[in-house]
Amino acid sequence: MAELITVARPYAEAVFRLAKSNGTLTQWSDVLGSLALIAQNEQMLDVVANPKYSATQAQTLLTEILGSAATAEVNNFLAVLLENRRFAVLPAITELFETYKAADAGEVEASIETAFALSDSELTELTAVLKQQLKRSVTARVSINPELIGGVKVTVGDLVIDASVSGKLAELATSLKS
Repeated sequence: MAELITVARPYAEAVFRLAKSNGTLTQWSDVLGSLALIAQNEQMLDVVANPKYSATQAQTLLTEILGSAATAEVNNFLAVLLENRRFAVLPAITELFETYKAADAGEVEASIETAFALSDSELTELTAVLKQQLKRSVTARVSINPELIGGVKVTVGDLVIDASVSGKLAELATSLKS
């Protein structure tokens, strides 16, 4: 996974800078979303990977699929991706682009794992605390993980806050071993 992100990052950053400078963040978001869906299609991946078809032929096919959304900039982006054999990385590029777009808008997504379902008031309180600490608008994505035993584990980008019982037990075990 880390390797995929490493490959996708320069493309996502370049597209984000281009879209921001041109004021076309929404359009690029839509195009990248469509391309990510196309890149997850096994038949399309087979066509792009098949040496029988040139990068230009694959680009023409993608341009036809995108229709009016295939601007000159989008065609240039596709040409670079296809020439460098990076078409399969499109979902990761799209994910990073959306992360950059949200960060630019002062928003961040928090992945919250809990041992038990949170009430609306608990979720609101936790989100408010995260918003205050991160100084950004927080969108919470909550999942239930019974292995945590109790508490919560919050992941925001590279930041991980583990306030779960299993996390505390793991810390205790580590400290007892050393």
